[in-house]
Amino acid sequence: MPVPWFLLSLALGRSPGVLPLERLIGPQNTAHCSPGLSCHLWDGDVLCLPGTIEPPPGPVLVPTRLQTELVLRCYHETDCDLCVRVDVQLAVHGHWAKPEDEEEFGGASDPEPREPSNASLQSQVVLSFQAYPTARCVLLEVQVPASLVRSGQSVGSVVFDCFEAALGGEVQIWSYTQPRYQKELNFTQKLPAALPWLNLSADGDNMRLVLDVSEEQRFSLSLYWDQVQGPPKPRWQRNMTGPQNFTLNHTELVPCLCIQVWPMEPDAIRTNLCPFREDPRAHRNLWRASRLQLLPPLGWRIDAPCSLPAEAALCWRAPGGGPCQPLVPPLPRENITVNKAFGFPLLKGHPNLCVQVISWEKLQLEECLWADSLGPLKDDMLLVETRGPQDNRSLCALEPSGCTPLPSRASTRAARLGEQLLGDLQSGQCEQLWDDGLGVLWACPMDKYIHKRWALVWLACLLFAAMLLLLFLLKKDHVKEWLQLLKEDVRSGAAARVRRVLLLYSADNAGFERLASVLASVLCQLPLRVTVDLWSRRELSAQGPLAWFHAQRRQTLQEGGVVVLLFSPGAVALCREWLQDGASAPRAHAPHDAFAASLSCVLPDFLQGRAPGRYLGACFDRLLHPDAVPSLFRTVPIFSLPTQLPDFLEALQGPGAPRPGRLRERAEHVSQALQKALDGCFPLPGVPGPRCRMGPGAGDLT
Repeated sequence: MPVPWFLLSLALGRSPGVLPLERLIGPQNTAHCSPGLSCHLWDGDVLCLPGTIEPPPGPVLVPTRLQTELVLRCYHETDCDLCVRVDVQLAVHGHWAKPEDEEEFGGASDPEPREPSNASLQSQVVLSFQAYPTARCVLLEVQVPASLVRSGQSVGSVVFDCFEAALGGEVQIWSYTQPRYQKELNFTQKLPAALPWLNLSADGDNMRLVLDVSEEQRFSLSLYWDQVQGPPKPRWQRNMTGPQNFTLNHTELVPCLCIQVWPMEPDAIRTNLCPFREDPRAHRNLWRASRLQLLPPLGWRIDAPCSLPAEAALCWRAPGGGPCQPLVPPLPRENITVNKAFGFPLLKGHPNLCVQVISWEKLQLEECLWADSLGPLKDDMLLVETRGPQDNRSLCALEPSGCTPLPSRASTRAARLGEQLLGDLQSGQCEQLWDDGLGVLWACPMDKYIHKRWALVWLACLLFAAMLLLLFLLKKDHVKEWLQLLKEDVRSGAAARVRRVLLLYSADNAGFERLASVLASVLCQLPLRVTVDLWSRRELSAQGPLAWFHAQRRQTLQEGGVVVLLFSPGAVALCREWLQDGASAPRAHAPHDAFAASLSCVLPDFLQGRAPGRYLGACFDRLLHPDAVPSLFRTVPIFSLPTQLPDFLEALQGPGAPRPGRLRERAEHVSQALQKALDGCFPLPGVPGPRCRMGPGAGDLT
């Protein structure tokens, strides 16, 4: 949204200043006077009647000085006219007349003229204004209280707002009283022929400045920092002709950034605008641009573009990253003058002493300025000594929780070491930093107490290490065995979690499916990730046996797993049929028989020598002898279960197999589960056994 047009002009005085024209809202004329005076503006204009000078009957108010100032009378936000404000200085002239009885009888007169008590003065002041073709006169009534009535004394001023005037014209102003007691004051002023206008509007984050002048006029534009202390600080200046557009980067905006423009003519009137004094972005940029600098030995200075309404104070920063604590009692704060060197009344510097810059009770800047010259932060305790009447002294230690009195029974660090700190202070081990007669600051080193504390910690650690060593020597064999077990368990557990096993079998009958299910269940508890078609019937039906086997075989081999062929009489018959028939189609197999479907992929691996390392064979010694397996498949290890179960488990787990003792324990556990299933489904002749069952829980070991 565009910012309204601003008129940039100086008050037309004898010397240019850096002030924008004041804006008066509304068409009404007004008058106001100095404190202590009362004034009233008559409604409407009065006749400008001539008159003669009369002797004053006593003390009267008379104009003594006439000043003018250009302002703007605005009827709307952008509809403004040039207007002349008049300031009339008033003074008391004349004395009170002598009483008639004293004159008649010749009484003695006082050396000082007598002034009636409680007598105020009232006067009518006329302002006459002429600017072709306009002429106006206004009347102001001014009353002065008796306390201010002193002959020859200035009593204040009355200000009239205002006489409208046109650019390029000449105005004449007279001031006198009615009746007239002295010659009227007069003032003549030449108004400028033209004034430039500036439009300031937002352009994203930046500001757009539009200079509106006529096409042929030549003007100069300057940006400067308005300094409260010292002259303005110029930033850049440019000469131009006609209307111009400029963009001010938002990072360059500061509260004291002002714009000045003037026609390139001799003795030209310069117009100014400082539009960013209340801009929050400008104030944020000002603090970002402010820098706190070190001035050795213990001085500091703030460099900033503009003046800062801030104060500086010392604080104490302890190691450990906590906040910097104000000194108690605080050293007096100093009002900041930017770009000027300051120093605190310290006797000696300390790296823990820092400077805080505070504005409106908010911390803006903080620096431990002397850390470079005095070294890093020290673990010193700051003691504050307060001196009262009759040489009474009190001590407290500055801590994060406050200033802890010494001695004290509190649970803080300073309270626990209170007696030692007081002893260090009396023995001269503390360093005096400041002394103003009412208080003293002491910095007491704490290194020796920290060393004592760490010495106890190290002693406890050494005793604990000695006890561990003694225990290790007494239980050396047990400790070595325990460490070895832990090492092997971690290694085997990590390896087992990544070994995948694909178990293929021929579903000869329900009893053999029961054996395959039990074997897969116990292998999962080693742990191994076992895949078997018995547990994936839904996927097998959806994809088909051949597609399901292809997907499982590829995933198993890619993850470094192994495919286990569990041979049975039926599986051996299928293999011989495939080997004998060659390219001819074998007999049809069941829709869920993954073993029969897998032979089309398994046989090429064995025929081309890719099977070792990828495949293992197994059979149950009660159902099939390993020699019955076709010779082509005996190129990979064939294990008889449960007789060769330990070797089978070691081959399954690969390089991460546990130690032999641990492996035997697991083999016994698996063997018991398999033996129970074999006795239930395939009992020996003449030996009664439980009924072989399938379904949920068939593979449980309990």
